[in-house]
Amino acid sequence: MARIAGVSSSEGGLRLKLIYSFTRRGLAKLAGRQPTRPEQMLEPLEMFAHLPGLLNAYGKLEQANAKLDRLPQRITDLAQLKAATMTSCEYCIDLGSQVARQRSGLGDAELLALPRYRDSELFGEVEKLVLDYAVGISRTPVQVSDRLFAQLQEHFDEAQLVQFTFVVALENFRGRFNLALGIGSAGFSEGMVCAVPEATVGPAVAVAGGGRE
Repeated sequence: MARIAGVSSSEGGLRLKLIYSFTRRGLAKLAGRQPTRPEQMLEPLEMFAHLPGLLNAYGKLEQANAKLDRLPQRITDLAQLKAATMTSCEYCIDLGSQVARQRSGLGDAELLALPRYRDSELFGEVEKLVLDYAVGISRTPVQVSDRLFAQLQEHFDEAQLVQFTFVVALENFRGRFNLALGIGSAGFSEGMVCAVPEATVGPAVAVAGGGRE
């Protein structure tokens, strides 16, 4: 449960109601299904609504992000999901797992292999470099070596590298924002396998929207 109450559509007026309605439809379309906890679906946005100017700016940032097309979708989804597991954001892992499954065709085995991607045959060498970069960006402090960046430059141009860096940094922002405010999963991956938070690497298996069994 979130640590503070968000701004409801009834409190924010017609414009906020339209923003919430548009976002609900967009997230459900992106995930390919409705979440099992729809009341938590918009919690991040409801927090931003406390500061209307910030809500507006953040909305434009997400719209711009959605239009980026320099990278293969699978690369983007892998990078974002790995970043989500690094922060252990339940909301991000829940939604990101379902989006990666729906949009890029990631299977259960690939989702569960992310913690040990370097030893997995499910990811190509370029994908492993991409995941290395997502891990390096997501560490505190950031740990991206010149060697790793040079290896990436062999496969991606400058615009692609900027996009790649941005989407991982944005995912870190989302995760840290959600975690600090106590925002949990909404159930986009409920009943299905989802990625494992980095902090729980071990015998646990992530299922049903971020839970473990």
